[in-house]
Amino acid sequence: MTVALCLILGFMSVEVVIGVMANSLVLLSDAAHMLTDAAAIVLALAAIRLAARPARGLYTFGLKRVEILSAQANGFMLLLLGGWLTYEAIRRLFEPPEVTGGLVLVTALVGMVVNVIAVWAISKANRSSLNVQGAFQHVVNDLYGFIATAISAIVVLTTGFARADSIATLVVVALMVRAGYGLARDSARIFLEAAPSGVDPDAVGRGLIDLDGVDEVHDLHIWQITSGEIALSAHVLVESGADCHGLRQQIERALARDYDITHTTLQVDHSSALVSSTSQRSHSLLPVLETHCEQPHGPVHRDRPAATVTGV
Repeated sequence: MTVALCLILGFMSVEVVIGVMANSLVLLSDAAHMLTDAAAIVLALAAIRLAARPARGLYTFGLKRVEILSAQANGFMLLLLGGWLTYEAIRRLFEPPEVTGGLVLVTALVGMVVNVIAVWAISKANRSSLNVQGAFQHVVNDLYGFIATAISAIVVLTTGFARADSIATLVVVALMVRAGYGLARDSARIFLEAAPSGVDPDAVGRGLIDLDGVDEVHDLHIWQITSGEIALSAHVLVESGADCHGLRQQIERALARDYDITHTTLQVDHSSALVSSTSQRSHSLLPVLETHCEQPHGPVHRDRPAATVTGV
């Protein structure tokens, strides 16, 4: 990421000068985008250092979510920059300035080479991190921008159609908005404690009650601490007389095997045996909920229908 940062800062300075000389909005937009690339990488590097600090004091998870803050900031930067470029591109569609196509084309081709190297460098980092992915998306979108810039320069050179510069800018904006929205959405899901993409809490709950000896699962919560770190907590009721500790270990193994969830907090209790009024068979039921959970959250997953439950 440091290699990519040095490449981007160096080329961005050259591009600003050439963009002003050539009177090209698409070059200036690329330069502005490269500035946000540099800011994104600096932010990502700082977030990585902060997230690596051990948990202590009030921050019991450490500062791991600083990386998600960085990813969200990168997403909003892309969206804001896209809004400004959209305004400028539409304005120039109605009043197209004269564009020096040859200068734009050479700059775009050099920019493509620089961004390919930068993309390769960042791809070596851990892209499972939403933070690193945010910086990566910035640079990839910049590469797309240079491709669009080169195409628009060729159009200007061969046809004299100056509006191609603004049209290319709008193409770049569409890519920026798409990437920015994705980063903002994914980071917001983590901040709102949503279950990770691809993990269905109801399916997890149903899977747990299928284990022999498990009667009920409620207050099931699944969330992400940061990218790639999934946590789960739940209240589990097991059959009266069952081995609580053994079942807890079995549940932990099942969660790790089936869902790759290893950070778990499980409260395991025995369910009470009540007798149905219509049958002499005892049913393992949850003791009245208020004795365990004053404010139960989420659905209750049961192994079998309850005969009588009060206070639910």
